[in-house]
Amino acid sequence: MMLRKGPKHNILILGASGFLGNALYKELCSYFNTFGTYCRDNKEFSKNKHFFQYKLEEDDIFEILDAAKPSIVISALRGDFASQVTAHGHLIEYVSQNKCRLVFLSSANVFDAYSKYPSYELDTKFSNSIYGHFKIKIENMISRLPRRKYAIVRLPMVFGSGSPRIKDIKTALTSKEPIEVFPNLIMNVTTDSRVTQQIHFIINRNMHGVYHLGSKDLVHHDDFVKEIIQSLGHVKPKLKLVYTTNDDRYLAVLPKTNMLPKHLQLYSHEILEELLN
Repeated sequence: MMLRKGPKHNILILGASGFLGNALYKELCSYFNTFGTYCRDNKEFSKNKHFFQYKLEEDDIFEILDAAKPSIVISALRGDFASQVTAHGHLIEYVSQNKCRLVFLSSANVFDAYSKYPSYELDTKFSNSIYGHFKIKIENMISRLPRRKYAIVRLPMVFGSGSPRIKDIKTALTSKEPIEVFPNLIMNVTTDSRVTQQIHFIINRNMHGVYHLGSKDLVHHDDFVKEIIQSLGHVKPKLKLVYTTNDDRYLAVLPKTNMLPKHLQLYSHEILEELLN
């Protein structure tokens, strides 16, 4: 899918060596002056003059911000939660004082305490997990910025041919290890390729607020994983059924307030089709 070139931005992707961060870098670098950060020593990234080594627990984010002079920062950081909170505090300070916007990759886990229904953009956040609490903390910090200054992007489970989840499934199949599935979990899903296109669109159109970037339909985790396994050519895999509750529970983020165009929406079957190609 071709997108028209938008305004000339300097974009800085924090966590550009990770799965989603690197997919975003590849999506955006042909359209914008795009920089990224990486953590571990890596010859590929160290030779790229648009990449900065950034160790979350040790380095000052202000040095990288001053070097890249971004008009848009995309946070796809991973790592120690306390260090991330500190880094985002500094990042928010920079965004508030400069002509800059922030795109934050959040998670459906900000709603993981709600089990009886899917969640929408304006629903109250409530989590029972440490990860969900962490994401809520960062979201609350960001939401104190002027609304035009940020976009919070909440993601469900992300798949894709090169995704960690698919790699783990392939490894388990090869080693004939059981694959964990959650029969009572109802969720929606997405792919790295669709997320990057959606964020590209949000940047191009100067959109702000909260966005839920999951599939329009809902699936049971065990059924979806079984379909993935079948698409990879396996018929009788070993499965480990994990029941966290006796009833169905939801972990799904559906859009209602901030809808993207139809060509950027997706259904779960498209993910399976993508894996077959």
